[in-house]
Amino acid sequence: MRFTKCLRLGCWLWVGIALGGAAGRGWAAVEPGERPLTEGLAIAGSGRGARVTISADSVEARRVREPGWVPVEGESTGGTAERPRVWTRVQADGEGWISGAALRGGHVWMTHVTSADETWILNASGHSMAYVNGEPRVGDVYGYGYVQVPVRLRSGTNHFLFTSVRGRLRARLLPPPAPVFFNTADSTLPDLMEGAPEESWGATVLVNATGEWKGEGELRAAVGGHVARTTVSALPPWGVRKVGFRIPRVRRASGEKQALTLTLHPVGGGRAEGLSAQLELRVRRPGQSYRRTFVSEIDGSVQYYAVQPPALDSETRPAALFLSLHGASVEAMGQAEAYAPKRWGTLVAPTNRRPYGFDWEEWGRSDALEVLELARRRFGPDPDRIYLTGHSMGGHGTWSLGVTFPDRFAAVAPSAGWISFQSYAGADGLTHGTAMELLLRRAAGSSDTLAHATNLVHQGVYILHGDADDNVPVREARRMRDVLGGFHRDFDWHEQPGAGHWWENSDEPGAECVDWPPMFDFFARHRLPSASEVRRVRFTTVNPGVSARAHWVAVEQQVHSLEPSRVDVQWDPGKVRVVGTTHNVRRLVFNAEVLGAQPSAPPGNATAAGVEIELDGQKLGLVGRSVADAVSADWSWAQPIRVQRSEDGVWSRAEPLSVREKGPQRGGGFKEAFRHRMIFVYATRGTREENDWSLARARFDAESFWYRGNGSVEVMADAAFDPAAFRDRGVIVYGHADMNAAWGALLEASPVQVRRGGVQLGARQMQGDDLACLFLQPRSDSEVASVGVISGTGMVGLRVTERLPYFMAGTGYPDCLVLTPAAWERGGSGVSATGFFGPDWSVERGDWAWQDPQ
Repeated sequence: MRFTKCLRLGCWLWVGIALGGAAGRGWAAVEPGERPLTEGLAIAGSGRGARVTISADSVEARRVREPGWVPVEGESTGGTAERPRVWTRVQADGEGWISGAALRGGHVWMTHVTSADETWILNASGHSMAYVNGEPRVGDVYGYGYVQVPVRLRSGTNHFLFTSVRGRLRARLLPPPAPVFFNTADSTLPDLMEGAPEESWGATVLVNATGEWKGEGELRAAVGGHVARTTVSALPPWGVRKVGFRIPRVRRASGEKQALTLTLHPVGGGRAEGLSAQLELRVRRPGQSYRRTFVSEIDGSVQYYAVQPPALDSETRPAALFLSLHGASVEAMGQAEAYAPKRWGTLVAPTNRRPYGFDWEEWGRSDALEVLELARRRFGPDPDRIYLTGHSMGGHGTWSLGVTFPDRFAAVAPSAGWISFQSYAGADGLTHGTAMELLLRRAAGSSDTLAHATNLVHQGVYILHGDADDNVPVREARRMRDVLGGFHRDFDWHEQPGAGHWWENSDEPGAECVDWPPMFDFFARHRLPSASEVRRVRFTTVNPGVSARAHWVAVEQQVHSLEPSRVDVQWDPGKVRVVGTTHNVRRLVFNAEVLGAQPSAPPGNATAAGVEIELDGQKLGLVGRSVADAVSADWSWAQPIRVQRSEDGVWSRAEPLSVREKGPQRGGGFKEAFRHRMIFVYATRGTREENDWSLARARFDAESFWYRGNGSVEVMADAAFDPAAFRDRGVIVYGHADMNAAWGALLEASPVQVRRGGVQLGARQMQGDDLACLFLQPRSDSEVASVGVISGTGMVGLRVTERLPYFMAGTGYPDCLVLTPAAWERGGSGVSATGFFGPDWSVERGDWAWQDPQ
């Protein structure tokens, strides 16, 4: 097996592992009719490049305020009088690449002249995004090469503004092969298992290269004489979507590969040009590693995970399950194949949604949990023998998931793992600053591994690192070793002398830096203690909506949203008593079944059994169990004991939490709205300029979630959105109340109202046409789903939102954010207001910061 060094976060790429599907149009050859973009102007960036809510960018600030602005060679945009940033001319080399220091976080401006209004396919690489005649379009920051975006060019000069990140950029325009066509270069496909026929799912990219809604119809997947049908909705004008399709059961899969023919039959019958594609499915035999696909509950997209099955000579059904997380640029399939089969367990590798994905945080973390649950159901492991490991970025994921979910894994073993964005990638780790800065930083608190470190106390920990690692410095591992040494009594440590980031023994199966025999021996000696065996729980959570539970106690509600909540409680089973302390906890839930409590007797019966509880020095006496939750959730129990802390600090027995309040079933910050198979709803009731912005903005977010998260999000007009037809689904509303017809049904009672010319935030009024506002609220007709809003008070305010990086892991977005173009000039200090709603989703009971950014 062979690995090669990747460009980011010190990780490695498995050479020869496809990105998932048949080859598509890439950079392998010059395409007939292509028009390369080879010259333009470049300027260095002004931002810090860290993972922050908003980073200063003088070019973006200028573009937002002056949408018709065109840079001129020699012109200064930003910088200082002593060191101005100046636009300079750049030229592509013989292979089409424009390179230079300015392209690391800077911008490239290019033009292309056409004689008529035309549609072309933009195929570019090395940029995070591009504005094409002012409309935002997805980039290809990781250089996958398969991103093909249909763009509308007008007669005359067309303008392209690329945000370049990686030091070089290549761009060309290709003629569309058909009005609607498949781009199979980015396909997600399962493997067929010889002798084990099953229905499954696949996905590939559908491109609409027209100015109309197209692509609605029936996808038919034909394999071995069998056909499966799937209905697909229309794509927006000049839109891209990765569409899922059913794959039929193949009874006699044989050979190395099986052909799959995919056709789209449009509404009205027939089959249009370009709507057919040929794909191949691998056929795998018993004992071989393989891919399985599934439909994600996050967004309804098709994802996969890889499986390294147990050795064929296993005598009994293996009891263990190993969840292995890959590094940046590595495919899950390559991760699974880096291990030799184990006689005593099954190894499963989730994808993080993409080879880079979300760094195993946020939606990447959710992907790992989805796969873990699917693997538990399919392979039926002993729940006390589930283990977590990973390499590089996956080593970070091991730390992150291990500390976040302390009762899921018997042992965790990071290899070459970095601790957090703060320690490794230079994220903004503010521990002091203005109230505004601290609230923005608080929103990213779930990324703080060290704040959660004591959660590892009941898990075995094995740390593996090469002492000559030049990608992830060994100081990351040594720091975690020192932190664990302060409280942990069951961890082991190995530094491989002279080893770099990746190391292996070519004479043995498996790669030693991940498939390390002493690590698996360590796993074999550990099991997860049952909840009844745990006498003391020390648990920290930043967001109960992410992680609320540890063994037999759960944080149901916080005093201050997304500040660390800590519980240190001890259970005495002989006395049926719980004693402990809390910090930033409003409501706690105990598992009465574990703690031995009996149902509460009728009122007035002094002999009622229960659990004697003492919290923060207050004796609550005997507290019996309460009514079970109406909403099923993995953090709650059938026999809960609830207690709550009043505003003046007094603890008492509590009734069930209303689903209308913040809790584990639904909370903040803003990013949490992008769940529950979310739908992007654009506006049609505004001015033409507002409506055009709204559709382009929703389309851009859908493209971005496809690229970063292998996602598939439906874009829909406000007039077509029926809340009853999309019950319990997340909704993202684009625009303000005067332009988006869905606002009334979803946000009429919201404490935040955005209209032309102003924002009302609780009792405060903020005036101006340059205000941007992002916020989330619970859907009033759902117990779990939220509404996210991306809005502005005028066209300037709406444009302010266009490059906010909320799909980048580690960036903090509180429940609500109000900002002006000044934020693009000064970063966080240009934010007007931000904060967290209270437990009842009100402004008045929340935490807020305000400032005049002018």
